[in-house]
Amino acid sequence: MSNRRLAREVALRALFQVDVGQGHPEEALAYNIQELGVSEPAADFARMLVRGTLKHLSEIDALISQYTVGWSLERLPRTDRVVLRLAVFELDKLRDQVPVAVAINEAVELAKIYGDETSGRFVNGILSSIASVLNRTDDSERDKPSVPEAIQ
Repeated sequence: MSNRRLAREVALRALFQVDVGQGHPEEALAYNIQELGVSEPAADFARMLVRGTLKHLSEIDALISQYTVGWSLERLPRTDRVVLRLAVFELDKLRDQVPVAVAINEAVELAKIYGDETSGRFVNGILSSIASVLNRTDDSERDKPSVPEAIQ
């Protein structure tokens, strides 16, 4: 498994813990980094993903809500919601560092592993729609963290 994929899994698990109210982000990160035994560069990427997703959560949730027609964010399966949040952060804030296809594919794979039998298709559809809109917007003023070089 690649460093980035493992980092995304750490981030997903930490964000899930935070979403269910069972952990502070830094504690959830530390636990999952240790539990999955990731390298320090992957741990840095996971930290950046979690911190960035949480920093931009209201913006991310608003964007997701535009594409989940007929579903409120709270009604989405928790795993799908967390996968979408993580992927939208990558699509929006890391678009110069993570190819769109990679961000979507990684999110779909996580949804298949952690979600139900329809999660992969659902996540793919929502993210494809969001990505097409984000790729058309001017990103000159976007706040973009940098990906740790060791895992690029």
